[in-house]
Amino acid sequence: MKRSVSDYFLIALKAVGMGSAEIVPGVSGGTIAFLTGIYEELLDSIKSVDLKALGVLRKGGLKAFWQHINGNFLAAVFAGMMFGVFGFAYVLNYMLANYPVLLWAFFFGLIAATVLFVGRQVEKWNAGAIVGFLLGGGAAFAFTALTQVETPQTWWFAGIAGIFAITAMILPGISGSFLLVILGQYSFVLGALDRKDFLVLGAVALGCAIGLLTFSRAISYLFKQYRNTTIAVLTGVILGSINKIWPWRNVVEVYKDRHGEFKPLLEENVLPGVYESTITTSESTFLGVTEKPSYLIGAIAAIVLGFALVFVMELVSRRSKG
Repeated sequence: MKRSVSDYFLIALKAVGMGSAEIVPGVSGGTIAFLTGIYEELLDSIKSVDLKALGVLRKGGLKAFWQHINGNFLAAVFAGMMFGVFGFAYVLNYMLANYPVLLWAFFFGLIAATVLFVGRQVEKWNAGAIVGFLLGGGAAFAFTALTQVETPQTWWFAGIAGIFAITAMILPGISGSFLLVILGQYSFVLGALDRKDFLVLGAVALGCAIGLLTFSRAISYLFKQYRNTTIAVLTGVILGSINKIWPWRNVVEVYKDRHGEFKPLLEENVLPGVYESTITTSESTFLGVTEKPSYLIGAIAAIVLGFALVFVMELVSRRSKG
């Protein structure tokens, strides 16, 4: 497929959305890739980086190798994701710290619309698709209900976490950053980004590379052999994961990490009015606040914005294919 510079710029722009989404626990970069129409090509391109590619490099040279792995596409995706991760880390951290309801509301609208978008691609809702949808939804819901554990804050464990996080990132609906939260590595890795700790970041990158090259093959195979059922499963996974990004959540239980900092251990989804009026003792200790505005009007607007953005991205993706 011959592409122009503007085509690769659009691909990079889609990848910016993937990278920025992955910073927020509960939002999957894989969902953005699926939504923007680059998911399957991304899987196939990653899968092509194998021993055969090394043979192409040895016999045909760098140009043949680059074409074999769809190098221009992968470079555009990688550049866009890195820009999204580093360029939006501060903004998203600021929103999470100061206006979490509005940020979660935006992503809630985006993911809710994505469920409809992905579900429409199921060609036939037969028994296999329905069972896959229910299993995917149940598994994702159970996964998002897990509480995090305290783990070693070291470069080597961050690398192990990277293997699992990238596996989650490839799967639409499951957030790699949320898995880092479950493994107790999210704040540690995000801090490494802020302080440019390249030992930790390098370990995470290596772990991601290992997980990426391994898991992409399995997902690509499922898409080619069982496409209808696979998309139904992914629809369920995305729907089940929406539990994690409900905008109004109260902290039920906190824990103190090894650095003496309070962090949320267990949260519950509540209605806006309950969120605004209820602050538990443990939550007050954790948040250090005496009131929590629900931002109801702003949150509704953010949900609508996120919902509308999905259809804008779908329209752009269709036109780019045409």
